[in-house]
Amino acid sequence: MEPNQFFNDMQTKMQQALENSPAKDIEKNLKAMMSQGFAKLDLVTREEFDIQAQVLAKTRSKLEALELRIAELEAQLRDQ
Repeated sequence: MEPNQFFNDMQTKMQQALENSPAKDIEKNLKAMMSQGFAKLDLVTREEFDIQAQVLAKTRSKLEALELRIAELEAQLRDQ
């Protein structure tokens, strides 16, 4: 038997043993419990967060431009 074949067979047998072991069931149950727990929390996805961060950056930029424009208009009124 070639060494590669031996390791491939060993890997296959180990994967089968893990899939049939209680550890796989525990992993599935833990993932399900965590998913339920996260679903109850008020969380957003990374994509939603990034979109809102972009919206905030645009809004902040527009606000700064408006504040500058107001300051210019107030200065013009004072100079009249």
